[in-house]
Amino acid sequence: MQKGEKIEKKILLLSLWTGILFVVFEFLIAIYTSSQSVLMDAAYDASELLMIGLTLFLMPLFHRPISEKHPFGYAQVESILVIIKGFMMISVTLGLSAKSVEVVLSGGNQVDGGLISIFQFIIAVASLIVLVVMQRMNRSLSSPIITAEIYGWKIDVAYSLGMGVAFFASTFFEGTRLDILSPYFDQIIALFIILFMLPEAIKMILRAIKDLFLFSPEQETMDTIKDICRDILTENGLEAVFYDVTRTGRRMWVAIYFHVQEEFLEIKVLHKATDEVNKALAKQYEHCVCELIVANDSD
Repeated sequence: MQKGEKIEKKILLLSLWTGILFVVFEFLIAIYTSSQSVLMDAAYDASELLMIGLTLFLMPLFHRPISEKHPFGYAQVESILVIIKGFMMISVTLGLSAKSVEVVLSGGNQVDGGLISIFQFIIAVASLIVLVVMQRMNRSLSSPIITAEIYGWKIDVAYSLGMGVAFFASTFFEGTRLDILSPYFDQIIALFIILFMLPEAIKMILRAIKDLFLFSPEQETMDTIKDICRDILTENGLEAVFYDVTRTGRRMWVAIYFHVQEEFLEIKVLHKATDEVNKALAKQYEHCVCELIVANDSD
């Protein structure tokens, strides 16, 4: 097992076991308080655990080398996993949102805001510790699955803090004009969580679909690649005319079509430029291969 694969496995196992612990306590608090928002949090985290387990099972495929039979390796399997994860997030949130609306229409649900706020602050602090550890472990990796996992923990920290603050504030509603919102406050928070989570799930799915069909990556990535390569090409007397970038999963292939500024091009110059470009791109993208191609006059 390669070093990168070992680190990925450690990060996912850390996420899995801490996630199991969080889910158990979230379900217990959800049952005790009858809180729809805590139940939504628990259901979302439980769906995440299923994806982590599947990812751990399939991880050896992501690190298999490319071959004539599998020119992209098994990187597209990773894109499929991200799509499944995105749709799972959407289905869980939409299903629980329907339940939240049903509770609102039936007169709401009074919950212990003080207890929930304390619980959420504890979860937020614990999630932040896990997030920091995962980020430190991930410093030398370039893995879409781990990136998505770390983003999920960032969301956990953000909405646990948000829920903690919101429920703490709700304890001051009693005896005020806002007291009328108390039976509906839990459902309002749950619906805000949905609005917060859905855009990211949709964005995750769209990016994975682009990778699955081998479309070029987002403009930000294209600009970064061009910025990295431009000076190297110029120093070697080459002028880029077209960038053909393909990404799927964690693997990325860059083909740069170029014109020669001089009348002749030495092979050793081409080899030198290719080597420098690949080393520079490897610092930013771990699984990236670049080739330089002489453009036709018509290009």
